[in-house]
Order: sequence, then C-alpha cells, then structure tokens
Amino acid sequence: MHVVSDRGMDLSAQQMAGLDIHLAPLTINLDGKTYVSGVDIQPDEFYELLASAEGMPTTSLPSPGDFAQLFRKLAKTDPEILFVHISSGLSSTFNSAREGAKLVPEAIVHFFDTMTLSGAQGWQVEAAARAALAGWPVDKIIALLKRVREITETVFTLPDLKYLIHGGRISHLSGLLASVLQIKPLIGVSKEDGKYYERAKARTFKRAVAALVDVTAEDCPAGSPLRVQVMHANNSEGAGWLRDLLDKRFKCSWLPIGSIAPVLGAHTGPGLVGLAYAPLNAYPELP
Repeated sequence: MHVVSDRGMDLSAQQMAGLDIHLAPLTINLDGKTYVSGVDIQPDEFYELLASAEGMPTTSLPSPGDFAQLFRKLAKTDPEILFVHISSGLSSTFNSAREGAKLVPEAIVHFFDTMTLSGAQGWQVEAAARAALAGWPVDKIIALLKRVREITETVFTLPDLKYLIHGGRISHLSGLLASVLQIKPLIGVSKEDGKYYERAKARTFKRAVAALVDVTAEDCPAGSPLRVQVMHANNSEGAGWLRDLLDKRFKCSWLPIGSIAPVLGAHTGPGLVGLAYAPLNAYPELP
C-alpha cells in the first residue's frame, strides 16, 4: 500500500526517516512567481521573500490531473493507495484528489480526512506510513488514524491576522474587529467540520503564547504526560519559550520543534506559535 499526503502536513526529518510517504504538491504564488512548498522553497527562504514582497501570497492546490498522474504512477507498483489529507474544512485538496482518482480506475484510492493540518496532520501521516510498512490492512490503519485524530489537538496563536483574513480562513468581520482591538486569538481546529475556531483570546501576543498552555490544560490535566510538538512560523524564540512553559506544567514527551510548511505560512504570515498535543497514556502504540 502507498501512503500519500500533501504539503500541508509537517514531519521532522527524524519522524520521516525510514518511511515511504508520497507528497502531493501545494504551490505558493508571490509577486508573480510560483513556488512548490517544501520543494523549491523552504521556510527560511519563504519568510525572507515575504518580508520584501509587494503583494500578499496566494496558494494553489494540485489539479485533478496532477492527482491522476500521481495515482497512476503509484498504481503501477501497488494499486492500493491511502491519501491522508489536510482538513477538508480548510482546503479543497480532498475534492481535487477525489476527482483525480476517478480518472485512474486501476487505482484503489482510500481517503482519510485528518481534520487538521501541520504537525497534527503529520502525526496521522506518520502513523499511516508506519502501519503500512508493517503490512497492516487498510481498515486497521484507518481505525488507528481515527484514534490518533480523536485524541490529538492543535492550537496556535499569531501576531497579525491580515494573512488569515486575506486567505479567507476566518471571518473578515471578526478578524477586522480583533485587529482593531489588538486582540490575539488562540485558534483551534474543530473535529466537527475541520475549520478554525476561537478557543480563547489575549490582549497581547506574549500573553496569547502563555495562554496556549492554559488551553492545553483544559484538555489534559496539569502534570499529566503529554505527547507534544511545538511548531512556529519564523519564530524560534517564541517556540522555545512555549516549550519552556509547557515543561513547567506537564510531563512532556517531546517531538522536534519545527517550522510550519511555507504553504501554511502563506496563510498565517510570520510569527505564529502553536502546538499539537495528545495525552501520552492514551496515544496508540505505533508499529
């Protein structure tokens, strides 16, 4: 079985080691140039370009033809394909992939909606790839992914809402009000529809980063063991500070701190700090 995902997910090199994961491209358009996220532009390069850009970045997803080409190539060695994709509430990637799969009758494509993105999506992709490598059947893999999805949360904050507003990921009205009031929202991803929702808010960005720990404590008792990964958008200082705060409140089993994919940074801008977390004792053992 082939495991496919998209470049809306984030996995460290350590997590990717030894795994066979195929990634569908997501592209960034900035000042008249197009870049494939994570292929011909990396996070540091993207934020350097963004700082001097004249316009706002936009993103594009693969066409059904792009997906058909990928699925057709993979089906030559194994017709069974599992596509573990970015939340359908935040991207139309799933719709494009579904149409592409219709063009490749020789492929048996299974779809799994992670209902999230970035590091939390990466956790599900990693679980799928490890299970596929171990020879698990697709129904058993999907059951594993459902469990990981159920117990994993994502929450983040960011200093400037203009990129999310421009990308249409939050209400223009609520975003503009927050900007006027200088309120920094703490944003989660709903397991009901896979869309962003506000979990809390703070008056300053520094307070918002600290409040990420309070939000985590609403889901997992303080002092409990956590599987946790901090992610950021060109803000390693903020990421390190968040990690220190989490260590004071929880028994953390750490995954590497990472930069979010450039295609995600195009929708958030620089400065974002967030985390994916799950109760360690409830996290399923991966093969």
